[in-house]
Amino acid sequence: MKTVTYYPRLQDVKQAANRLRDVACLTPLELNALYSDRYQSSIYFKREDLQPVRSYKIRGAYNKISTLSKEDLSNGIVCASAGNHAQGVAMSCKLLKIHGTIYMPTPTPVQKIQQVKMFGGTYVTIVMHGDTYDDSYYAAMEENKKLGKTFIHPFDDEKVIEGQATVGLEIMEQSKVPIDYVIMPVGGGGLSAGVSSVLKYLSPHTKIIGVEPKGATSMATSIFNRENTTLDKIDSFVDGAAVKRVGERNFEICKQNLTETINVSEGAICQTILDLYNSQAIVVEPAGAMSITALETISEKIKGKNVVCVISGSNNDITRTAEIKERALLESQLKHYFIVRFPQRAGALKEFVEKVIGPNDDITHFEYTKKTNRINGSAVVGIELKNTSDFDSLVQRMKSLNFYGDYINDNPTLFEFLV
Repeated sequence: MKTVTYYPRLQDVKQAANRLRDVACLTPLELNALYSDRYQSSIYFKREDLQPVRSYKIRGAYNKISTLSKEDLSNGIVCASAGNHAQGVAMSCKLLKIHGTIYMPTPTPVQKIQQVKMFGGTYVTIVMHGDTYDDSYYAAMEENKKLGKTFIHPFDDEKVIEGQATVGLEIMEQSKVPIDYVIMPVGGGGLSAGVSSVLKYLSPHTKIIGVEPKGATSMATSIFNRENTTLDKIDSFVDGAAVKRVGERNFEICKQNLTETINVSEGAICQTILDLYNSQAIVVEPAGAMSITALETISEKIKGKNVVCVISGSNNDITRTAEIKERALLESQLKHYFIVRFPQRAGALKEFVEKVIGPNDDITHFEYTKKTNRINGSAVVGIELKNTSDFDSLVQRMKSLNFYGDYINDNPTLFEFLV
């Protein structure tokens, strides 16, 4: 096995904590009664969503930038980010009065772009480029080479890792009980590398769980392959944790430190986002919800245990609410799409509504164009159920009355046009 060439020293993490003392907040470590009761354990939330930039990323960004030499800063700095690292860099630039250029992928939520502008003010220039973080990263590296700027990596950097590691230092200082599990999101691996290193020093018995979105399991894939592996394709929905390749330093640390990695579906993440908002009035972004979503997967293991979930960020764009709700309904099997074949005669739609749609069902999508010279015309119909148990009887009524054409949820080629 390849030897780790870099490992965060505890003294370096403590120095990072001193630099961050007046910059990053000492975020709460809160016992959550609802989730503790649900999982018959003591569930604590480490609320990094309450940072000034609404994520832990200020820690690594400021620790890195504040340690740069005048020579390093002479031509300015440049970074690439899907949002949270960008906000951390922007705030750091403003505090340190340094100019930075920030590359962001084009699909980045508008809310995150506006936050970067707010935190950086006149000290930052934003460049929108590419479809993913990786596209932005390569463009930023090109500028770095051409103009001699200093690149601030979002995760694969020693000072960034040490800054993120201060989350672990705080957890150990704040907890009044021995910690059995720490669960945290994994994107590029900066947080998991840093926090896991601190825990190995101060609480070696603690099991460390890294959580990735199902559509971007770059760390788990790399650990399985025993080498850092670039994914061919990722689902960028969890924008704060969707990378094709984790950091080299991060991989070498995490493959030794992580007890296990878990992947959670994007739909389940969305359900957690809605649950937290509705029951706790806590706003989280998709990456910020992953540690809580993972509790279900390890529910048997954590019974009677002390568990810390790192809530990594709350930079969620309200315009994504409809998509979040849609994904959650699909995950819970309460939303279904069909191709329905309507006879080309008057009264067919009325018959469908009266005899097929159940008393608790709701039509949420209907797309139909009448065709001439055909016996049947097809419509795309979305139906929301109140109970998952209503699905089989719904399909049976469609088939018995000759309305059933196809079930689209299981057909990725058609389904991608709807969701």
